[in-house]
Amino acid sequence: MKTILATAYAINPYKGSEDGMGWNFVLQIARFNRVVAVTRENNRPAIEKYMAAHEDKRYNNITFLYYDLPYYLRFWKKGGRGAMLYYQMWQKGVVGFIRKSGVSFDIVHNLNFHNDWTPSYLWQLDKPFVWGPVGHHPLIPGQYLRPFGVVEYLRDRATWLVKQIFWKLNPSLGKTVKKADYIWCMNDSVKDVLELTGKNYSVMPSVATQDFGIDPFISDGKFRVISAGRFVALKGFDLTVRAFAAFLDRVNGPDRSKMELVLVGSGPEESRLISIIRELGIEDNVKIIHWIERNELMELFRKSDVFLFPSHEGAGMVVAEALSFGLPVICLDNSGPGEFIDGNCGFAVREQPYDDTVRELADKLDILYSDDKKYSQLRQGARSRFEKIFHWDRRGETLREVYLNLGA
Repeated sequence: MKTILATAYAINPYKGSEDGMGWNFVLQIARFNRVVAVTRENNRPAIEKYMAAHEDKRYNNITFLYYDLPYYLRFWKKGGRGAMLYYQMWQKGVVGFIRKSGVSFDIVHNLNFHNDWTPSYLWQLDKPFVWGPVGHHPLIPGQYLRPFGVVEYLRDRATWLVKQIFWKLNPSLGKTVKKADYIWCMNDSVKDVLELTGKNYSVMPSVATQDFGIDPFISDGKFRVISAGRFVALKGFDLTVRAFAAFLDRVNGPDRSKMELVLVGSGPEESRLISIIRELGIEDNVKIIHWIERNELMELFRKSDVFLFPSHEGAGMVVAEALSFGLPVICLDNSGPGEFIDGNCGFAVREQPYDDTVRELADKLDILYSDDKKYSQLRQGARSRFEKIFHWDRRGETLREVYLNLGA
């Protein structure tokens, strides 16, 4: 059994997304190795509260260390404001903290935040160095940003330019890539932007979820389409709403009342979505639910029929969660959710003009509604995909092999 020192900037066992992933990755490392997990001080209360309330033998293999920059270097950070800048400063400072701690370890692993355009400095600790999962949100095709106006378009292009500058010109990032003994790429595009030819790397999703159990499918008479996430341009909720409306137009009058779209989330684009829903006259068939506890979201998945997620992002925890409940997934064929699914568990719609995309997404909803045999096959395929690829235990097994192969 080795000792892995893992820096996990974001950990909270009560949350999903990045914080939940940090927690679960630490637990998975502890299945097979000892782990010293270094995280921020503000994560301590949730971690200690959860561990006191939930027994787990893996805790015997876990030691948490808490580190933050001095107050005079962090007073300006408020919530998400300045998060990336503070994260980079934290990454630099944590190296000295680890040295001063005197802790002994065999391998060092920069576990999260997940992006491939900001450097890590853990290679300075002179131990085998694992970097990742790392990835990025791809460039959003222009036709999908057009409804959001020129400001959103320019913001996305400016962000992409910053990433390009880091990938091409940041010497610290170049050093990170050079010094990493193993790089975990979240999606296929990472190896290209980082030019990893000849490096020790693999491409696999970072997202995973636990098994909530799946009940025999019993319809409540509704055909319920669900989507979840922040209401921002990146997530493609405008496509979700328009595709559902186009599908609804094909449904016979008496059956229209049985069709339901559930949107779970909140964000700056909510008012735009509400306007689209009213413009299309589908208010009676759409339900918006603001953020709820994760267990409540899982219950909504359990009661749904399809997960519609035309997001442009490079990840998507909710896709793994939907698959765990046997929900067929309809998404875009991109380097995010499009790489998560295959033809046995859903549909990935290719990039094309905006209206054609809406039409094809609606076509896929129509297939799942009208073809019982196909729907049943995809439900079984979704559950199988989860068990083979997106169960948290698969991530633990992957990490065990990575650490063994480093030979520390």
